[in-house]
Amino acid sequence: MSSVTVEFFGIARARAGVQSVQLSAATLGDLLLLLGEKYPRLCKACIDGAEFAPGYTANINGDQFTRDPGRKLQEGDSVLMLSLDAGG
Repeated sequence: MSSVTVEFFGIARARAGVQSVQLSAATLGDLLLLLGEKYPRLCKACIDGAEFAPGYTANINGDQFTRDPGRKLQEGDSVLMLSLDAGG
């Protein structure tokens, strides 16, 4: 398992009640399950079990957007959780 930093944006931040958290997980799906346990208000609105709810995604290290629960996480990864309609 790898220690990763999760940053929340928009509704995900409001529901989690924090800006960021550090957790250990092997895959994005494992991370989503942990987030659902730690921040139950994220469930159904932003995440659904080991997957993102419709309209949500992750950005890994500023390089890759993914919704793949099987995506392996590496030590020190930064995972941004945001809605697909976020932008500028």
